Amino acid sequence: MSERKKVLGVYGAAGSHWVGDGFPVRTIFPSRDVEDLSPFLMLDYAGPAHFAPSNRPRGVEEHPHRGFETVTISYQGSVDHHDSAGNTGTINPGDVQWMTAASGVVHEEMHGKDFTSEGGDFEMVQLWVNLPAAQKMSKPRYQGILDSAIPRARLGAKAFARVIAGELDGVQGPAKTFTPVNVFDVRLETGRRGELKLKAGQNSAIVLLRGDVILNGSSELKGEALIAPLARSGESVLLEAKSESLLLVLSGESLNEPVASYGPFVMNTESELKQAFEDYRVGRMGHVH
Repeated sequence: MSERKKVLGVYGAAGSHWVGDGFPVRTIFPSRDVEDLSPFLMLDYAGPAHFAPSNRPRGVEEHPHRGFETVTISYQGSVDHHDSAGNTGTINPGDVQWMTAASGVVHEEMHGKDFTSEGGDFEMVQLWVNLPAAQKMSKPRYQGILDSAIPRARLGAKAFARVIAGELDGVQGPAKTFTPVNVFDVRLETGRRGELKLKAGQNSAIVLLRGDVILNGSSELKGEALIAPLARSGESVLLEAKSESLLLVLSGESLNEPVASYGPFVMNTESELKQAFEDYRVGRMGHVH
């Protein structure tokens, strides 16, 4: 039996706010309790929320990013993406959008056309993944990953993980990453147990979006928008669902580089940040339209 990863604590969201007029989010990290999960920078949980039918799309209009990647996972609802590199795409339930801003992208994220007109339940997460200094000014990249392209790894009877990025029990995720990163979408039915294998030496965390789960037989995550960082030592964590549960599991190698961030830009120095704002101001990152 592999050594269990120690649960370092269970923490709630840092706060809630609206992003644009389409994303009511709770920031799960960073927070006062959870600051360093390198290479992961931030995780916002949007919803669950119900939107009435509308004749005007809601969302976030044109805005820039540089120096990192945004990963958007859809559970309910849909989002249309357009960016200054000419990429377009729509993510529906189960789909993932992995956008590498790198040297700079301006994009907009709006509720999908059908979802806007019909209304319905909306639930998504957006994860920010830092880029190594050597890749921050590389060419932007866009990956639209359909639900059908995301393989599943079995954790136990009626317990499985969708492997979005990285590898789990020989199952390889479709997302292309710049550093070793694991992103698993885990679903557990009531009463089901599963063992999740994670590499020793990496930063890792179990995120409960909603449900009730016991970790390693003792630590409980119950409710919504909770995070349990794990120790770097150890190679597995035991999950037991007390009710139907939806989790996101993250692990990755720390970049061990300085971070200078402000708003939509994440660089390594203050001077690089100032340059990012100037490049956006004068239009070097382009525009959506």
